[in-house]
Amino acid sequence: MNDKSVVVVGLGYVGLPLACEAQTAGLQVAGFDLNDEVVRGLNSGASHIDDISDSQVREMVEAGFVATSDSTVIRTADIVVICVPTPLSVNGGPDLSYVVGSVGVISQNLRAGHLVILESTTYPGTTEEVLIPGLEESGLRAGIDFDVAFSPERIDPGNATFGIANTPKVVGGVDQAATSRAARFYEQFVKEVVPAKGPREAELSKLIENTYRHVNIALMNELVKFCHELDIDLWDAIRCAATKPFGYEAFFPGPGVGGHCIPIDPNYLSHRIKTHLGQPFRFIELAQEINDGMPNYVAKRVQSLLNDQGKAVKGSRVLLLGVTYKANIADQRESPAKAVALALTAIGAVVTFHDPYVESWTLNGRHIERVEELGQGIGNADVIVLLQSHTEYHDQVIWPKDVPILDTRGILSSPSVQAL
Repeated sequence: MNDKSVVVVGLGYVGLPLACEAQTAGLQVAGFDLNDEVVRGLNSGASHIDDISDSQVREMVEAGFVATSDSTVIRTADIVVICVPTPLSVNGGPDLSYVVGSVGVISQNLRAGHLVILESTTYPGTTEEVLIPGLEESGLRAGIDFDVAFSPERIDPGNATFGIANTPKVVGGVDQAATSRAARFYEQFVKEVVPAKGPREAELSKLIENTYRHVNIALMNELVKFCHELDIDLWDAIRCAATKPFGYEAFFPGPGVGGHCIPIDPNYLSHRIKTHLGQPFRFIELAQEINDGMPNYVAKRVQSLLNDQGKAVKGSRVLLLGVTYKANIADQRESPAKAVALALTAIGAVVTFHDPYVESWTLNGRHIERVEELGQGIGNADVIVLLQSHTEYHDQVIWPKDVPILDTRGILSSPSVQAL
């Protein structure tokens, strides 16, 4: 197989960086997306995600990249990579509607010799139970007429150290030929490719990664509550524990978990086990319960700080610093800041926010006042809650001595600061 042309289906936080790396490696790359605004923006050289700049998109276009909402572009490619979202459904499992829709479009344009790779995070079995049957609606047969593989995305938005090229790529094909072919494709722009036994093992590997983080963060989130009552500095204890050079990895508490992975992916595994084995995955469910409860705990801590000042929470001005799910990026997906704000407004607080990466913020359709100048916002607040450790908030800010600050990230050292 020559495999020099690829169509990336879904041009978001996963698909666009993949298209960029493949294009840089000299492949002929096209992108398919149903969002006409995204398509027009990319073709005009404008990026819509944090990790890819406008100049990178312009270079892609100049090198031959084309974004389109015309699905017939799939017919001209050797490889089709699916990078669409898999959010949670109302019953707690993965919403595969984007995957199913993509499979339907690909099936209509599938030809003999195609390699179809799914990168969207999902439960073990999706490739064999959803992807292949959908593609075989074309009349072609997987493993005979076309190849199929699963390769979990490992995008970490805002990570300046690890990107697609230097993050090992797990690949599991429906047979050895598909695994080898998919591996050869990724090896053109990824330094290390890791073959899995099959697609189910590759699918599970991604869920293991994020479940590991999910349960360890939950451990710290439960421990931070006990440490507050016992007057123990958990942050200092973690710092000390982290000096052990083996057998330990540091995790930290926070106002909740956010992003496109940790709050969502472990539920795919829990849902799969519950629906297919009839058993609960107690570790995951408990971690979810603990992490989901952190925004309410933050609100209670704010209420306690106000009580210590002789103030009622009702009508008090609470300034939230950082409403994105991760430091130094604009991405707000599943950010716990929303749940914190809802918990505070439910008990009568007047919430404002400051975030150098977010121009406007809405809460259930209601616009939340943005503090334009940080110094002025600090001066007008009754309580300040640091929710995200943007570089702008590290101790270069002159924090007031008479306004209590709740630091949920453990980065501040002002006398008026209380750690979570």
